[in-house]
Amino acid sequence: MLYATGRFAFVFVLACAGATGAACGSPRNATSDASGASETTRAANAQMAASLNLMDQQDFEDAKRGLIARPTGTIAGPNGAVLVDFDAFKFEDGPAPATVNPSLWRHAQLNAQIGLFKVTDGIYQLRGFDLANMTLIAGKSGWIVVDPLTSTETAAAALAFARQQLGNKPVSAVIFTHSHIDHFGGVLGVLSVADAKARQVPIVAPDGFVQEATSENVLVGTSMLRRARYQFGRDIALSATGLVDAGLGKTVTSGSFGILMPTAIVSAPTQEMVLDGIRFVFHNVPGAEAPAELTFSVPERRAYCSAENVVQTMHNLLPIRGAKARDALRWSNYLDQALEHTTSADVLFASHNWPVWGAARIAALITGQRDVYKYTHDQTVRLLNAGFTPREIAEQVKLPASLQREFGSRGYYGDLRHNVKAVYQFYVGAYDGNPANLNPLPPEESAKRYVELMGGADKAVAAAQVSFSKGEYRWAAELLNQVVFAQPGHTGAKALLAQCYEQMAYAAESATWRNAYLVGAAELREGPPTKGVDRSAMIDLLSQTPVERFLEAMAAGLNGPAAEGKTLKVNLVLTDTKESFVLWIENAVLHFRKAPPAADANATLTLTKGIFVKMMAGTAGFKDTLMSDQLKVAGSKVDLIRFFLLIDKSPGTFPIVTP
Repeated sequence: MLYATGRFAFVFVLACAGATGAACGSPRNATSDASGASETTRAANAQMAASLNLMDQQDFEDAKRGLIARPTGTIAGPNGAVLVDFDAFKFEDGPAPATVNPSLWRHAQLNAQIGLFKVTDGIYQLRGFDLANMTLIAGKSGWIVVDPLTSTETAAAALAFARQQLGNKPVSAVIFTHSHIDHFGGVLGVLSVADAKARQVPIVAPDGFVQEATSENVLVGTSMLRRARYQFGRDIALSATGLVDAGLGKTVTSGSFGILMPTAIVSAPTQEMVLDGIRFVFHNVPGAEAPAELTFSVPERRAYCSAENVVQTMHNLLPIRGAKARDALRWSNYLDQALEHTTSADVLFASHNWPVWGAARIAALITGQRDVYKYTHDQTVRLLNAGFTPREIAEQVKLPASLQREFGSRGYYGDLRHNVKAVYQFYVGAYDGNPANLNPLPPEESAKRYVELMGGADKAVAAAQVSFSKGEYRWAAELLNQVVFAQPGHTGAKALLAQCYEQMAYAAESATWRNAYLVGAAELREGPPTKGVDRSAMIDLLSQTPVERFLEAMAAGLNGPAAEGKTLKVNLVLTDTKESFVLWIENAVLHFRKAPPAADANATLTLTKGIFVKMMAGTAGFKDTLMSDQLKVAGSKVDLIRFFLLIDKSPGTFPIVTP
């Protein structure tokens, strides 16, 4: 899954009255201005409905099984903004509308089964409070909390709701299954730093968790967070013509984020541990769904937690928001091992979606997903070795009928075509081997030439209109994309391209693809967002991030052309952590080294890590910095300003569907 921090937006305060970090308003909740499903889209959705047993009720029985209570109302954030509206998806009652793929609609209805559920004796889940599930396991003295959601607010609300139904017992342990923020960011809503320390509450996490959890997305986070708006549909309305689901859950929430440092690390392939009188058998499974991840069994409850390695959908091997390509073969091997780990399990529950009961059905779900990733891997590699390119392979690889029939193996979150390209990229990179693609023209330049060859923008749009009328949306979108990049002011091209994206969204089985198409359509009509990401809510999390990660991001933000010929050296001294770094520009490259202050530095910046983190996050104001007794400057203030002004400050509002 996502998400975390993003690269800093930074203007050094000595150059102006205060830092101007990127701000992020609430989602625009844009209307889709939809024209309705076309006949082609209706036919495609009807064909999808006919190919699947959508009336199978087993998943609905599982998703509703054990319901204790369903929440109502909303969860509000620190500024009063609504983070979760428990009634927001009531429009999903009833049969699939023409504007939603019927298979995705079914999955969305299943994810809409929210509330507090009994999984088995002593194990409960809270679903629908956030993208992920929070699991509560009854210990001898309190609750063992597994994956405390994304934000402080949603986690606190979920635990409070559970305590109303199950009793007000303390949190006796916390388990972080992996390093994505929707599984740990809300921990301060269930357990404070002071309480954890005073009661010595065990905090269990997989090996490498702290490094991955605190640094994910710092380096390229600005781009990933911008693209995440597309993946999760942050800017579209919740409706039958807008956002209906996120695949892993209903939608992504925001709020305040934090972290607690683990006190127990799972590093062995299999490792037993007793938490609050309950025996756990942990399995360390890094480098597949997440860089740091664990699964576990609770033998006395005959239960197995698959974390996010097995959920009720094909997962992604490369999120469309961007990330490092994941290892499909390793993932498949972990699932083969999971078959051995679940031989005595009566129930499998995961960090997303709903559980599965019964040994045969548990084995079938794991086997299906194991074979989806293995088949995707093997067939991609086979065709790669035969000389086919990523786009060609994506058109050829189809899952065998035995896997297509399994709803848990269908692409509601990941997508087979995108996963094929991820496998290709994992082994040989994105370049397809054709020299014509070694050094192609930039999109705007090539678009102008293509449009000229087509006889001008109007003729290209007319040709696209013909294709659109035939239901050839992919080809029409290719034509129109050229026009939009050649002449971004051509309103007819943008309007028709938005309609293409809508029709492709209405037929998409993948929630993330649907969301991307709809956000693209909205931005063609309204433009990109005007505000970037507000990182003020992430200060508790960022404060745990190693300083080196920020300095790496700073180096990646250096404007190379502007820095050419300049030689500047700055000492960075952090008084509270007793760390010092020397930063210098050489050959238009920003280097840093952990070392005592250099005598020949142009300037020395001395401050606390807390102030430094706020500066890097773009949230430090005038009072926090220039007027703070926690910040001092020695040497040339002019050179220090010159140094920091060479660091680009991207707010993360760049256009995507327009040049």
